[in-house]
Amino acid sequence: MTKYLISFPGEAMVFPEEDLDAVVEASHAVIDEAKAAGVYVFGGGIDEDVDPVLVSGDGTVTEGTHPGHGVPTGGYTVLELPSREAALEWAAKIAAACRCSQEVRQFQYDPAS
Repeated sequence: MTKYLISFPGEAMVFPEEDLDAVVEASHAVIDEAKAAGVYVFGGGIDEDVDPVLVSGDGTVTEGTHPGHGVPTGGYTVLELPSREAALEWAAKIAAACRCSQEVRQFQYDPAS
């Protein structure tokens, strides 16, 4: 089984404010489905009210992100799946629920994780 990151930037979610409850309900339903299927690893949205920081090996904390990278926003879901095709199917379900396209990334195999 391979882990996949399915994500979207916050600005990709564009829908009328009155639809928010329906979007939340639909997205929670997909997550519940993934949990029931035994493929859910982790998911959540970035708290965009909290600024990112970089922490170096000596513990120094610096405001911001790595040079050249934007501030991460939006939502992230990690699923453990048997194939890329399965990841694309789950991404389509999440896209329909969140009303925005999803990016799919595959994690490299690591026997320790």
